Amino acid sequence: MSNAQWSTVDTPAGPFTAIVADDGAVLASGWTADPAELTAVVSTALRPTGLRKVRDLGEVTIAVHRYHAGEFDAIDLIPVRQRSGAFLQHAWDVLRTVPAGKQVTYRDFAALAGRPPAIRAAASACARNAAALFVPCHRVLRVGGALGGFRWGLPVKQWLLDHEAGLH
Repeated sequence: MSNAQWSTVDTPAGPFTAIVADDGAVLASGWTADPAELTAVVSTALRPTGLRKVRDLGEVTIAVHRYHAGEFDAIDLIPVRQRSGAFLQHAWDVLRTVPAGKQVTYRDFAALAGRPPAIRAAASACARNAAALFVPCHRVLRVGGALGGFRWGLPVKQWLLDHEAGLH
């Protein structure tokens, strides 16, 4: 992989950092101010050889600000690049089709991804998602509505769900 850029912006849910490839695709993102936390979850095939801090990531930064201002679809057209096996790749694409304000269970997510019995694999797709927010794994909950897990902490996940429900 080549070089990439990173930037951190303040959001109501905490500092949000994104690592973006030279062509504008998000390689990793999440609620941290430490880019090392993000490079660690980028597939080795995509991990940048050089990382440069910038003040602004253009369309990515704009989309993050717009999302937090209530324009939830602002993140939908931002390109994302992740690598894994065929099911995870497909599952991440499917996650991008779950609209803001709609939550699905891990069971629902497995069915949406075309493998209803693969509930653990669906959960693994959420756990291994490097591009939080842009691949909205926060919209997946346990049966019964429990939050389940979230790399960036359950308070951030709850904030995102409440935000998308219009509670912020």
